[in-house]
Amino acid sequence: MSLGTLYHCVGARSFRVLWAAAAGNIPIDLVMLPFPPRVKHRDYLAINPLGTIPAFVADGTVMTESMAICDYLATRHPASRLAVSPDEPDFAACLNWAHHGEATLSFPQAIILRYSRFEPEERRLPQAAEDYTRWFLARLRALEAAMADGRRFLCADRLTLADVSVGYALLLADYLDLKDRFTPGVAAYYAGISAEPSFVRALAWEKEAALAQGISPTPAPLLVG
Repeated sequence: MSLGTLYHCVGARSFRVLWAAAAGNIPIDLVMLPFPPRVKHRDYLAINPLGTIPAFVADGTVMTESMAICDYLATRHPASRLAVSPDEPDFAACLNWAHHGEATLSFPQAIILRYSRFEPEERRLPQAAEDYTRWFLARLRALEAAMADGRRFLCADRLTLADVSVGYALLLADYLDLKDRFTPGVAAYYAGISAEPSFVRALAWEKEAALAQGISPTPAPLLVG
């Protein structure tokens, strides 16, 4: 039985939820929307008045924060082992990385996207985009340090919500043509995590659903060049 309905745009933060569902074999319904839905699919505002992605409808509640939704899925479906339990040594680390991926890494990316791609040409600010790019890359130092021991996953020797959160930030950076500026440890981590079967399945699920629902399979960050 489906745990809820995910409203998703290709390449958006909602990919975290799709990846978590694919990793944990968690049943969800997927509705694809054109980007940006607040402009191109106005009915979506009745679901999420902010018009932002994601929205996840479950148990009569609309959730709009990507990692909160992932946490919900992991809690409702513990067999996924995406969450790290309080009695595991990496419990605190997993919580910290899960929030780090959104609060620390994704924030500067939002500025980069706005001022390099989403604003009309005359309103773009290349210097602001580059300044926040450097900020984002600097914030990857913690990940580089964590990868010094050659580990494959961030926590608990398995794929967890920490990887889903941080891994998506690196995917978005890839869409922004920043992969070549990754340091060696970050590059190795991204190469490994993006080759994970669940990551590959999530990308395929996203593309197949987009095509089946008449939505462009081009990632949202690439729609405005």
